[in-house]
Amino acid sequence: MKLVYDREALLACIDAVVRKTMTMDLTWDWSCGVAYYGVSEAYRTTGKEEYLDMLKAWTEEYIELGLPVFTVNTCAMGHAMLTLYEATGDEKYWKIVEQQVDYLENHALRFGDHVLQHTVSAQNDFPEQAWADTLFMAAFVLLRVGILKKDAALIDDALNQYYWHIQYLQDPKTSLWYHGYNNINKDHMSGFYWGRANAWAAYTMSQVKARLPEPYLYPAYLELDNALRDQLAALKLLQTEDGLWRTILDDPESYEEVSASCGIAAAMVVNDNPLHTKYVQRALDGVLKNITEDGRVCNVSGGTAVMKDRDGYRNVPKKWMQGWGQGLALAFLTAVLEADTKESRAL
Repeated sequence: MKLVYDREALLACIDAVVRKTMTMDLTWDWSCGVAYYGVSEAYRTTGKEEYLDMLKAWTEEYIELGLPVFTVNTCAMGHAMLTLYEATGDEKYWKIVEQQVDYLENHALRFGDHVLQHTVSAQNDFPEQAWADTLFMAAFVLLRVGILKKDAALIDDALNQYYWHIQYLQDPKTSLWYHGYNNINKDHMSGFYWGRANAWAAYTMSQVKARLPEPYLYPAYLELDNALRDQLAALKLLQTEDGLWRTILDDPESYEEVSASCGIAAAMVVNDNPLHTKYVQRALDGVLKNITEDGRVCNVSGGTAVMKDRDGYRNVPKKWMQGWGQGLALAFLTAVLEADTKESRAL
């Protein structure tokens, strides 16, 4: 992809978003997990040690305060812990990763073919429900740990999560993803193509393709690769004139939502299909217009359950700064920067 942008301006924007993100009083949960994944990607891409120092300082304070009870959502913090461990070699970060993996492998609620039930608390929140969110919060973490440890069982479990979430959530007619699936009722509840669900799916599937050594040797990956190909082909047709995607993708009366737009566009960058260049360029222009000079990512919808009806999704507030908006914006902007750097090295 050959994208048109000002590299120094993009670096300044990334820096502003990182610094703004680190001013938020985020607790150890999925919002923080996505936000700090973005900060971790900013560190990995730019090499700025101060970003790593910010993550260290926050983590040290939280370790002293005590970690929360683990859920699928709180395991999203595994991403930042993995980056800290890989960057420093400090075993205390790795111990947290191991605790989270132990929870996911041995204690988390599952159903059907060993599928993780989405949980946001210590309770049985959503009995036998699969949500697209779980792919980022848990399956992607398991994949990263499995690759790092060269643990075939963890890699297989992660790919199994992807395989069954594709079966449950991707509509074979449209290739778009539903928000959730209820295995008890065998339905998709309200049945909408929620924008951020499609971002969770597309972005994490693109990461499997980018990170897994010799992925073509895994049958479950072959399913994932085709699922991603068809999903991105469908999503490009739903991009708005502003370069964004809506909170209900196929609903022209739903608002444009920036976190979903970042996740979808980042997936296109990482997937690296040159035919998607023009869509990524539009998204980059559109997203940058929604980031303030001091690094606030605007027009990000609040935390969203599987809503009861169309109006439920349309009316989720988008006024406030959110950790997942900051993190997904950083995931997109750093993906653009990294893709450009790789191309320059290839030349």
